[in-house]
Amino acid sequence: MTPTDLLLPATALPSDAGQALLIGRVWLPGQGPVLVQVRPDGVYDLSALAPTCSQLLELPDAAAAVRAARPVRLADTAAVLANSEAGRRDPAQPGLLAPCDLQAIKAAGVTFVASMLERVIEEQARGDASRAESVRRAVTAVIGEDLSAVRPGSPEAARLKEALIAQGAWSQYLEVGIGPDAEIFTKAQPMSAVGTGADIGLHPASRWNNPEPEVVLAVNSRGETVGAALGNDVNLRDIEGRSALLLGKAKDNNGSCAIGPFIRLFDGHFGIDDVRRCELTMEVRGEHGFVMRGSSSLARISRDPLALVEQAMGPPAARTHQYPDGFMLFLGTMFAPTQDRHGPGQGFTHEVGDVVAIATPRLGTLGNRVDTSDRIAPWSYGTAALMRDLARRGLLP
Repeated sequence: MTPTDLLLPATALPSDAGQALLIGRVWLPGQGPVLVQVRPDGVYDLSALAPTCSQLLELPDAAAAVRAARPVRLADTAAVLANSEAGRRDPAQPGLLAPCDLQAIKAAGVTFVASMLERVIEEQARGDASRAESVRRAVTAVIGEDLSAVRPGSPEAARLKEALIAQGAWSQYLEVGIGPDAEIFTKAQPMSAVGTGADIGLHPASRWNNPEPEVVLAVNSRGETVGAALGNDVNLRDIEGRSALLLGKAKDNNGSCAIGPFIRLFDGHFGIDDVRRCELTMEVRGEHGFVMRGSSSLARISRDPLALVEQAMGPPAARTHQYPDGFMLFLGTMFAPTQDRHGPGQGFTHEVGDVVAIATPRLGTLGNRVDTSDRIAPWSYGTAALMRDLARRGLLP
């Protein structure tokens, strides 16, 4: 599996691509980012419908508007995918970007029992991978390995909290995992996410880190969930494990947020119930034949996806947070890598050159190669640049 393999239409597109409403963005030389619909035969310019992805999702019925549009074909889908691989892009030809633009990029953490236990282990190990296995045994001896029957915020969860506090085993990760309030944090700045084919970045100081395969919801300013994509919430276990107050350094680095390959709009063929049934697979391939595979089943999430959207915004009658350009919400992962890579008990960590593939049949495949955040292409195209290019194209009133 190479980045090139992951950018073939048969791999990147959903299994039912012929009926999927796929929204993306391509970099068009001389114009900048262009909003497109992606079909098996080509990518089509949606600029006449909306200048940005965030504005498209504000339409009363974005899916119906895209179906009714008569966009102009820009390029062949296979060619655009092939030209999306970092280090091999032809700057004179269009290539894919992350499908979102002005939206805030938020993430829900500790939404699966398996990852919740791993966060507790990180905390107890103080970010030291060599201590992870012994801490894992000690933690599960007290907490147990299966908290899936505990409903977050329930009376049962409150009683468990009291019991664990009495044993000195309570954790801030258990607080957000089974308590009434979910962990919702800012993963990355608007416009900073990378798309499929791009390099993803690790902070060069990190020695214990992992990919996090997730479904990402596309939510408009009204709190309506209107689509979904795949995401990689790259995580630095050693840095977050040292202190939860280092979450920004552990999560928001250059290239540490990948979203794509497209946003699939909700319609009669795909909706939130399909998200709830998503089975994600992930594969990491590195040098010397190293392979790690994992999976994450949305059916085992502790909080419903729409409940996490509400946690991010507040209830409809009393919104505590506003997102005038909408937001993308990572739903968390149950994937918790424990496969030893460098020695017994040390678990998994990335190496430069790893290729990560995250896939589910109805959303396609998101593929990226790993490097460090100081060596990959710097993020230099922000909101001001986008507004400049939209104005130059006559797309702003």
